Amino acid sequence: MTKEQVFITVIGKDQKGIIARISNAVFAHNINIEDLNQKIMGGYFVMTLLADITDSSITITRLKKELSLIEGEMDLKIQVQHENIFKTMHRV
Repeated sequence: MTKEQVFITVIGKDQKGIIARISNAVFAHNINIEDLNQKIMGGYFVMTLLADITDSSITITRLKKELSLIEGEMDLKIQVQHENIFKTMHRV
């Protein structure tokens, strides 16, 4: 079975609870976090998360909509991209 993966990127002013909110949101939909890279740069929180959505019933569109609620509440910029789109955009 082929995995279906998405990249979730999060950027915004550093504050408590960003990782908790994002990880709880994806966990609630049976999404497995496979890799996570997070850094604070000049007071800004920057995170890239690779998640396996193979076992989840949520669509990427619905996931984007749910994460947009967190985006608005925490004044963040959150992007969700299917792995294939991400790879195409970042192909050298």
